[in-house]
Amino acid sequence: MNFSNAVIYQIYPKSFQDSNQDGIGDIPGIISRLDYLAQLGIDYLWLTPIYPSPQKDNGYDISNYYEIDPVYGTMEDFKALVFLAGKLGIKIIMDMVFNHTSTEHAWFQRALSGDKKYQDYYIFRPGSNGSEPNNWQSKFGGSAWEFVPQLGLYYLHLFDKTQADLNWDNLEMRRELYKIIHYWIGLGVKGFRFDVINLISKPQSFADDPSGDGHRFYTDGPHIHQYLKEMHQQTFGRYPDILTVGEMSSTSLRHALQYSDPRQGELSMLFHFHHLRTDYKNDQKWELEPLRFMELKELFAKWQTAMENNGSWDSLFWCNHDQPRIVSRFGSDSTLYREKSAKMLATAIQLMRGTPYIYQGEEIGMTNAYFTQIAQYRDVESLNFYSLSVQKGMDPYQALKVLQARSRDNARTPMQWDASRFAGFSTVQPWIETNPNYQAINVEASQKNSNSILRYYQKLIVLRKQSSAITNGGYRMLCCDHPEVYAYRRYDEHEEIVVFCNFTAKTANVDFPMHAGFSFLLSNDIPKPAAPLLELSPYEAIVFYKKRVAL
Repeated sequence: MNFSNAVIYQIYPKSFQDSNQDGIGDIPGIISRLDYLAQLGIDYLWLTPIYPSPQKDNGYDISNYYEIDPVYGTMEDFKALVFLAGKLGIKIIMDMVFNHTSTEHAWFQRALSGDKKYQDYYIFRPGSNGSEPNNWQSKFGGSAWEFVPQLGLYYLHLFDKTQADLNWDNLEMRRELYKIIHYWIGLGVKGFRFDVINLISKPQSFADDPSGDGHRFYTDGPHIHQYLKEMHQQTFGRYPDILTVGEMSSTSLRHALQYSDPRQGELSMLFHFHHLRTDYKNDQKWELEPLRFMELKELFAKWQTAMENNGSWDSLFWCNHDQPRIVSRFGSDSTLYREKSAKMLATAIQLMRGTPYIYQGEEIGMTNAYFTQIAQYRDVESLNFYSLSVQKGMDPYQALKVLQARSRDNARTPMQWDASRFAGFSTVQPWIETNPNYQAINVEASQKNSNSILRYYQKLIVLRKQSSAITNGGYRMLCCDHPEVYAYRRYDEHEEIVVFCNFTAKTANVDFPMHAGFSFLLSNDIPKPAAPLLELSPYEAIVFYKKRVAL
């Protein structure tokens, strides 16, 4: 099935809409907002995990893959969501976390009780010289191994210690996971997003990593393609209308081309994050640095061109539940330029080759939260960073400045629906504080403004669905050496689209003669008169169109 004209909207259910006034978003809350999503023009709704969970990592620590966590509603609520969304032409994508389970999952509890079968569902190892089996580090900080005294063994957890890694070398365990996929397809689910799926295959040697963290051993591990092909063949590959997307942590282009090559039979598309590391100093998330714009452009061109040449397919995104708000990151969240830069960033990402994703609130230009006290944070990764950094001598104020820029909680504040107390998300104090700017930035205000970011997103979605060049055409970067402007062509045998995006707060000039047969199509600013030199105002995006004449 071709998903090239689809647009996907991601919901973080905990923060989208609270229907029962307990401060936590839920499935009935999502149902109450389906008309809004349909008006936006999206085709798929991706829900981050809504399964039973201790919530040590906001649902990515699953204790039961077959049920709905009562905090979000009931299975009947979920079935109603699938049905009612379907009536509006919206399909549901479920988030599958198959690298690890919660330590409260029944399998892990059986393993702790001494059951050898279930111990082999996970990765238990004896210590080495009185210490951990190796020097691998958790992505949330500290050792990736946790000791279990009653077993005299350590178990691997690449993330929080309550998230025990599964042993994908165990065929019986894999078959249990495949049953889960069939179960949700049977309930009407039309897509799956697989969390950190390229980390599932670990080498049996479990050797120390000279670089210190171990990621090079398990990223795109030794049997990863074998396992993905098997999962495809045994589950969703049997259904032609199921969309799949893999979150590929630190993957390489070589592997990415294979993951999303339809001839390989693995996944429909993938998420990779190289473009979102272009403001990491020393490639470290917690070290701040301004955007390296030329590197961003080069990455876009490299991946877009390689994917096209190989026939592979990409995901297009700036934001998700793990990323800071893009307008605060690569744009400007100042009053002067927030709306304009948000529209520019949307233009730059949405019109490339691939399937675009919109994260809740992105379409109204929600910003980072800029929390000022550590007590306001909820994210385990953020709290671990703060604790470890202060222990190592970092000034607490500086640690908070880093969290203001990088914390995942920036994406998890409640959706801003209106200017009422708690932003229309709930009538009670939410599980995490609302962003203080909700009275100015909200859906209700956006709907009343014909020039809002929301209205601009609707135009982009319509344009994508109407343009064959955008949906399935080729990609070529333009103005390769321009230090302020990202520009590219999209084209097929019928039409050509040219996109110019100024990523800076200053005017930029581009050599683009308007008399070359192009007409104005879309802009976040006042259209320019024809001239040999195109002048882009701060954060301006402009799109031109030309019909191609068949020879």
